[in-house]
Amino acid sequence: MQRRFLSTYRALQHENPLGLPRSSTPPQMPRMQRGLPEKRNIREVKKVVAVSSAKGGVGKSTIAVNMALSFAQKGLRSGILDTDIFGPSIPTLMNLEGEPRLSDRSMLVPLANYGVKSMSMGYLVGADAPVVWRGLMVIKALQQLLHEVEWGGLDVLVLDLPPGTGDVQLTITQQVKVDGAVVISTPQDIALRDAIKGVNMFKKVNVPILGMVQNMSTFCCPKCGHRTSIFNPSASESSSLSSSVFESPLTRACTEQGIPFLGDVPLHARICADSDSGKPTVVAEPESERARAFAEIAEGVGKKLKLF
Repeated sequence: MQRRFLSTYRALQHENPLGLPRSSTPPQMPRMQRGLPEKRNIREVKKVVAVSSAKGGVGKSTIAVNMALSFAQKGLRSGILDTDIFGPSIPTLMNLEGEPRLSDRSMLVPLANYGVKSMSMGYLVGADAPVVWRGLMVIKALQQLLHEVEWGGLDVLVLDLPPGTGDVQLTITQQVKVDGAVVISTPQDIALRDAIKGVNMFKKVNVPILGMVQNMSTFCCPKCGHRTSIFNPSASESSSLSSSVFESPLTRACTEQGIPFLGDVPLHARICADSDSGKPTVVAEPESERARAFAEIAEGVGKKLKLF
């Protein structure tokens, strides 16, 4: 394998924004009669799961990483692809940095940690370097990340989608065979409204919705263990997490939309600290209640995809 020396100037090409060598003509996307690209599989990947929130700041990337790690802990060959070109989070969450190497086929070789392979725009630019690109280059870069990475055989690939329901989401759902989507939200109405837009987007593009996850459902006091539903004051404040879950707007939305509720994750300082340190909860605290919450969500997704 050869070392890549990616420079900003070299990368600024509309047809090849990542600056990958072109020894042969890249595979062309076949066109459907209606003018849209035909969906195809990601090479060497059996199942693809999209994790979305349609709104930033709800902990989507944290849940996506812990899900991928939980898959690996259950014996699956797992990977995660950061599709957020402008604000990649995976390098920090996975405690990885450095420019990926190229395989003999001139494809990007994923970086790996904790038994999970990963690829991100964050590996290709400096940590503090902004990606100041227009839409065309963003989509071309995304297509390269989707189809020019040598995963080496995965049972499941988790796609960490950026916020919104725009170009990136449409490109992925129209060009890649996505086996299912997981939508993340907090119990807060303002986040849930956007999450439902995400649900409707997946319905519109015929991507199966595996379910919704409720993040930051209750605050758990680190001293006394008392739980408080900070986003839903009307919910009963009980020491039992499940008692307040069933009264949340998110679980009601799941019932109304006819989609499964996959579980919830409490608001806890250690989840944030573990993520910032690059050692996600299922690795840092594998026996904790928080890690069990992530593992149960991954197990629910895996069963729906027949991975277990």
